[in-house]
Amino acid sequence: MIDRDKHLLMWNYAYIKILDIRHIRMERGQTLPLYHLPAHSYIFAINGSAYIDLGGERHKASSFQLLHGGKGLAISIEALDDFEYYMIMYKAILPFTFRADIMQLWQKQNPFYDHYAIQPSHPLPLYNLAEGMFNHWQSSHSWHRLQVKSSMYQFVVELMDQLEKDNTAVIKPDLLAHVRNYMHDHYYEPISLDSISTATGYSAGYISRQFKEQLNMSPIHYLGKVRIEHASRLLLQSNATLQQIAEQVGYPDGFTLSRSFKRYKGVSPALFRERKSVQHDEELLYNRSKIAILPKRSNRYSVFEGDNHYQLKGDVSKTMYKSFKRTAMTVMLCITLLLSACSSAANNTVNPGTAVNSQTSDQGGQEQKDPAQQKATRTVSTPRGDVEVPLNPERVAADQYMGHLIKLGIMPIGVREDMLDEAWMEKAGLTDEILSKIENLGAFPMNPEKLIMLEPDLIIGSIEDNIEQYQKISTTVFVPYWEELSTAGPIEKFKNIAKIFGKEQEADEWVKGYEQEVAKAKEQVAGVIKEGETVSVVQLASKAIYVLAADGGNYGSSTIYQMMDLPPTEQAKNMPQGFANISLEALPEYLGDHVFVYINTLEDAKDIMDSAVWKNAEAVKNGNVYMYGEFGDEFVMEDPFSLEMQLQKITSLLLEKKQ
Repeated sequence: MIDRDKHLLMWNYAYIKILDIRHIRMERGQTLPLYHLPAHSYIFAINGSAYIDLGGERHKASSFQLLHGGKGLAISIEALDDFEYYMIMYKAILPFTFRADIMQLWQKQNPFYDHYAIQPSHPLPLYNLAEGMFNHWQSSHSWHRLQVKSSMYQFVVELMDQLEKDNTAVIKPDLLAHVRNYMHDHYYEPISLDSISTATGYSAGYISRQFKEQLNMSPIHYLGKVRIEHASRLLLQSNATLQQIAEQVGYPDGFTLSRSFKRYKGVSPALFRERKSVQHDEELLYNRSKIAILPKRSNRYSVFEGDNHYQLKGDVSKTMYKSFKRTAMTVMLCITLLLSACSSAANNTVNPGTAVNSQTSDQGGQEQKDPAQQKATRTVSTPRGDVEVPLNPERVAADQYMGHLIKLGIMPIGVREDMLDEAWMEKAGLTDEILSKIENLGAFPMNPEKLIMLEPDLIIGSIEDNIEQYQKISTTVFVPYWEELSTAGPIEKFKNIAKIFGKEQEADEWVKGYEQEVAKAKEQVAGVIKEGETVSVVQLASKAIYVLAADGGNYGSSTIYQMMDLPPTEQAKNMPQGFANISLEALPEYLGDHVFVYINTLEDAKDIMDSAVWKNAEAVKNGNVYMYGEFGDEFVMEDPFSLEMQLQKITSLLLEKKQ
């Protein structure tokens, strides 16, 4: 059944963008061929009837029946008589990163991909809202588009109320069928777990678990079977070269195809073709239209095919993982030697603007070193207990803390995708050439196949639920970015990262210099905030207002309150979650004499800032409002580079007021 509260919670936190609203009329007997929804969509029948196939489920839709499908869900429509409906397409993004529980809920129970159908008991309120949205959508005026977004939220609340009252069950699409169909349709493309995750709306980890539990294989192993079946058909029915077949079925070259073919079929492509033509060996014939799913688990896995064997339960030991890793290193080295007769060296330690010792290793293995150096370790204390880490780790992967690592002179070999597009990078001197050497490891949790291929000697994870998965790949240190529902102090975060690498002295030197800059800034802005005045920090999002806490907040609140030592309101001192989500009517109770405003977008903030409540606030009337940031800027992260930029920005705003 639908959990109304969780559903609305995600709508409250998500940034919603309306992509299109259509009013479609179909004549009797007209059909809409099968296609995949390009975005999350509501289909609201308003006249006539039709068969609507949505996600493999057939619905006979009549007047005022409403259906919802997530992006990528298959849909087709057959009009039984003249059929008329609205189609509302939208996109949902989760911009807020400071609440771990919301992120985890987003990953596990993303309501925007839910598939359901309902015959509302009170359809007219929904019809009026849908009609109003369509009419406003036809206008080019910006305020009409704002009205559309406002009506969309009303539409969702009304729908959730009726879903709860009608006790309507959510129809979940068949995940395996959806993913397998996607693979059969796109096997010749460079498919990855990330692209499958994007197409289906489920996390890569969840997809992998479902394949393991139901098919005893990983999704990438299944994809390999699909590709090899097509390759087998081409080998038997054509004289195409191995390179031509490889390009046709999704492999980069004939060598890769040959290696995979032998693993799946037990013979090389050439021998397979020869045996078939000479011996007509029926045992090598495979069904050319379907993939036979083996009933028992195969123990042959390959890190090159990206199998998630690290997720298997039971007796698989770490020794097994290590043997796979050694095999990967050996084969990669052989390939490199055959192609170029020399290894390709890549710097793994880069510190823009800071002199440090650079260390190099090739992509397939590590430079030979003195065994004593290779075995040297240090013990690091973590919330999950003590961990022995390499004394001088050279291949570091991390799902957070990229800016912290760079400031310490450590260039990671792979990071979470969002880390590769942050505001501080230009300040740090990270060129496109440098960034191209850092592997994009996808979203939380980081892509395990890519992690295995990278051969990290140390992984840093920030979410506890992902740590066990990382530990099966390499030594892992848990450094929580979130503590309960609030963030740790930014200086403490930096010091925690430094301890892992024995770089406490470097961290202390930066902290000392930063504190000196803070002291100068406080002297410069002295007098702007007068004795007895207070400061509040608010974030204006789409139909939501957040007041950030004096301790444990995000989006620059630590710079404003803790670094600049600006006086918080009493309300800001008592927010255990790091923030408070308040109504517009309650806003005056939370505003101080000076207000720092962080926005998602100007469009989202417009309704609130145009309201009488906002305009009549004392801080607004006195001109004590500081528009200091917009989502995606230097106030999102709390690494040393971002803190330096934040300090400069807040100081500049206060100096403008002083002048």
